[in-house]
Amino acid sequence: MRRGPGVFRFLLPLCLLALLAAGQEAHAQPSDPARGRATLVGTVVDSASGDPISDANVFIAGSMQGTTTGDQGRFRLRGVPLGAQQLYVSFVGYEAKSRSLNLRESRTYRFEFALQETVLEGEGVVVEAERDEQWQRRFERFRAAFLGETPNAERADILNREVLSFDGGLGSLEAFAARPIVIENRALGYRVEYHLEDFKVTQRRTQYDGEPFFEELEGSPAQEAKWEKARREAFFGSFHHLMLAMIEDRVEGQGFKLFYHQDAPGGPPERSSSGLPGSGGAGFSGGSGGRMSIEVGDIMTDGDVPDEHILDFQGAAEVVYLGEKQSEAYSDWQEERTGRRSGRAPRYQTSQFWLERGPATVDYKGEVVERYGVTVSGHFGFERVADQVPKEYRPQ
Repeated sequence: MRRGPGVFRFLLPLCLLALLAAGQEAHAQPSDPARGRATLVGTVVDSASGDPISDANVFIAGSMQGTTTGDQGRFRLRGVPLGAQQLYVSFVGYEAKSRSLNLRESRTYRFEFALQETVLEGEGVVVEAERDEQWQRRFERFRAAFLGETPNAERADILNREVLSFDGGLGSLEAFAARPIVIENRALGYRVEYHLEDFKVTQRRTQYDGEPFFEELEGSPAQEAKWEKARREAFFGSFHHLMLAMIEDRVEGQGFKLFYHQDAPGGPPERSSSGLPGSGGAGFSGGSGGRMSIEVGDIMTDGDVPDEHILDFQGAAEVVYLGEKQSEAYSDWQEERTGRRSGRAPRYQTSQFWLERGPATVDYKGEVVERYGVTVSGHFGFERVADQVPKEYRPQ
């Protein structure tokens, strides 16, 4: 895909985190049900003149599906999975535009994008040698909060850091990108073009939002095998993996256990005489150690629209992934933020998630539809952009 310099929308609270051994059965990936595909066609023009824009980038956010417009500004994207998608269009010198789609039929959808010409701010393209020490400190903080502090993040580089500018004070940081951020992830074997839309860090919370487009790096067969192994490890135990397992009602089969933990942020799940929506009045089963075991139906129900599911609960859910124990890197990261380090043997990967903005919609691909629809902490908050794989990725 040709381009010019120019899908975890999570809130990551910094309470435990940072604001998105089971047997072989636990490692079997839930397969996507047979679904239809859509074709997206359209044109991209200059909003002032109406002239077609050629070589504009058109892609499905968070995926590897993309194309460019032809001489007449026309594009065609075939084989787009049904469900919630974000169609993104960008071209250097113009404001990017996107459309939130909910594709429900296997047919052709038509669009027209009129891009408005813009002037790139000079501050966003100052060469690195001209940056002052404050900018360098802010960049390092941005890098850690954006890419993460995992072993995969150590092998990921921002190739065009000069497009970034920062603002903030008293422990807060905001980041702005004059052009898409280009990331080379040598750990997972991707080149990522990230269209940053929002980034804020405070002493207790990190939130970021944007539209990434993935391309695979070229490598030898041995290198590609290493990348596939790393991608599998990044996928298994992730929030996306959990959502797919919940949709398939195979949580335990995929190595997860769901709990309510009374020390988790947000307080206990709301109890009523009829239980949670979709729980059939069953409520929660008892547990020990200050937490209660819960079922998928306690927190997720079918939506009114086919192939959509609704997360709807009060309080916080705790997730234990039995497929992998917490790493030394995670322990170091947690100790730096809490000032505490457990002397016990490593636990299995443990995370929390809750809903600060009411019910959240999840489509059949395991994607949360609403922006910042889910807040996460623990291991889910530890892994950031450097541990993200395209949303269509499934382990072979």
